[in-house]
Amino acid sequence: MTTLLSLKKLTKRFGGLVAVDHVNFDVEAGSIVGLIGPNGAGKTTVFNLITGNYRPDEGDVIFDGRSIKTLPTHQIVSLGIARTFQTIRLFQKLAAIENVLAGCHCRMQSGSLAAMFRTPAQRREEQEALQTALKELEFVGLQSQADQLAENLSYGNQRLLEIARALATQPRFIILDEPAGGMNNQETAALIQTIRNIRDRGITVLLIE
Repeated sequence: MTTLLSLKKLTKRFGGLVAVDHVNFDVEAGSIVGLIGPNGAGKTTVFNLITGNYRPDEGDVIFDGRSIKTLPTHQIVSLGIARTFQTIRLFQKLAAIENVLAGCHCRMQSGSLAAMFRTPAQRREEQEALQTALKELEFVGLQSQADQLAENLSYGNQRLLEIARALATQPRFIILDEPAGGMNNQETAALIQTIRNIRDRGITVLLIE
């Protein structure tokens, strides 16, 4: 198998605290990999280093053969890395479909002038984004709740909505930060199948638990 992500001696310090200390591991393309450890072990910090939220003090993050440790987050997303968060970060006052459309934005090319004048290309791109958002909502089983405000969804469905938004960025690699946190047994079983289905789409999965 091909290595898609590689961490090499990855280190992050916050003052005198070493949160991540020379971490090394590889993630093969098409795999599901879990990063497991107690609270405070630095798991989420590793995710933040991969996705550009933090800059490493030492070491490197290699994605598909290139270093991404100095890239801003939006460029990392454009390369095909998406994530969810340990604490749900949705637009609570927007509908589920609007939350997923936000994930589509990184792949849209039309600028502000095209949006202002509603050019044919802009309208076509907007329609394609809507179809993508609906497809991802259906993928996670939320198509019937597309018009519901995010704040009105159950906790488990808000977790699924975050996954749908991440998938709307068209990733090759998705990072799920404690996706089953707060879910009941039935919701967790459904989530496990969703993660397998993500892998079956050719997307590599790295998750914290």
